[in-house]
Amino acid sequence: MKSILFVVGSLREGSFNLQMAQAAKKILAGKAQVSYLDYSQVPIFNQDLETPVLPAVAEVRKAIQEADAVWIFSPVYNFSIPGPVKNLLDWASRAVDLADPSGPSAIDSKVTTVSLLANGGHEQAADIYRALLPFIRTNFVDQVTASRINDEAWATGELTLSDDILEELGKQAEAVLSALKG
Repeated sequence: MKSILFVVGSLREGSFNLQMAQAAKKILAGKAQVSYLDYSQVPIFNQDLETPVLPAVAEVRKAIQEADAVWIFSPVYNFSIPGPVKNLLDWASRAVDLADPSGPSAIDSKVTTVSLLANGGHEQAADIYRALLPFIRTNFVDQVTASRINDEAWATGELTLSDDILEELGKQAEAVLSALKG
């Protein structure tokens, strides 16, 4: 069974993006193994920190390398991708062997996809991911699901995804699984 590593772009406990990821996990039940990446201890990228490899960076790279695919569940911050996700991708895209800076990275050739959850700026953030993920040499599945946060969620903390969005997540899951077969 293929493994898909979920990257939840909001580090907030109980985040709406985590709730969206949990919905996607239900969709993938019996079709793929899902795990969640803890990247909360990864420092801000700095070349001075690349060697020796920091334990938090080594753990993140290992988790990415062991996964068949990486699925990012991203909020939209100021019409862009969140800083922590960009930082993670910066670390993941660096060559594993610094003696060959153009050599393979932890995320090199990985199947990737993105789901966006916010109340605006979806297209701008999606365009950034569409440019960034292929640039860092991933096999990007451009079946982006974008959803607004239901108004009552701000008071209750509970995300409600419409049937249309759940259907889109299902299509996205199938596109990722299909890319993994190819």
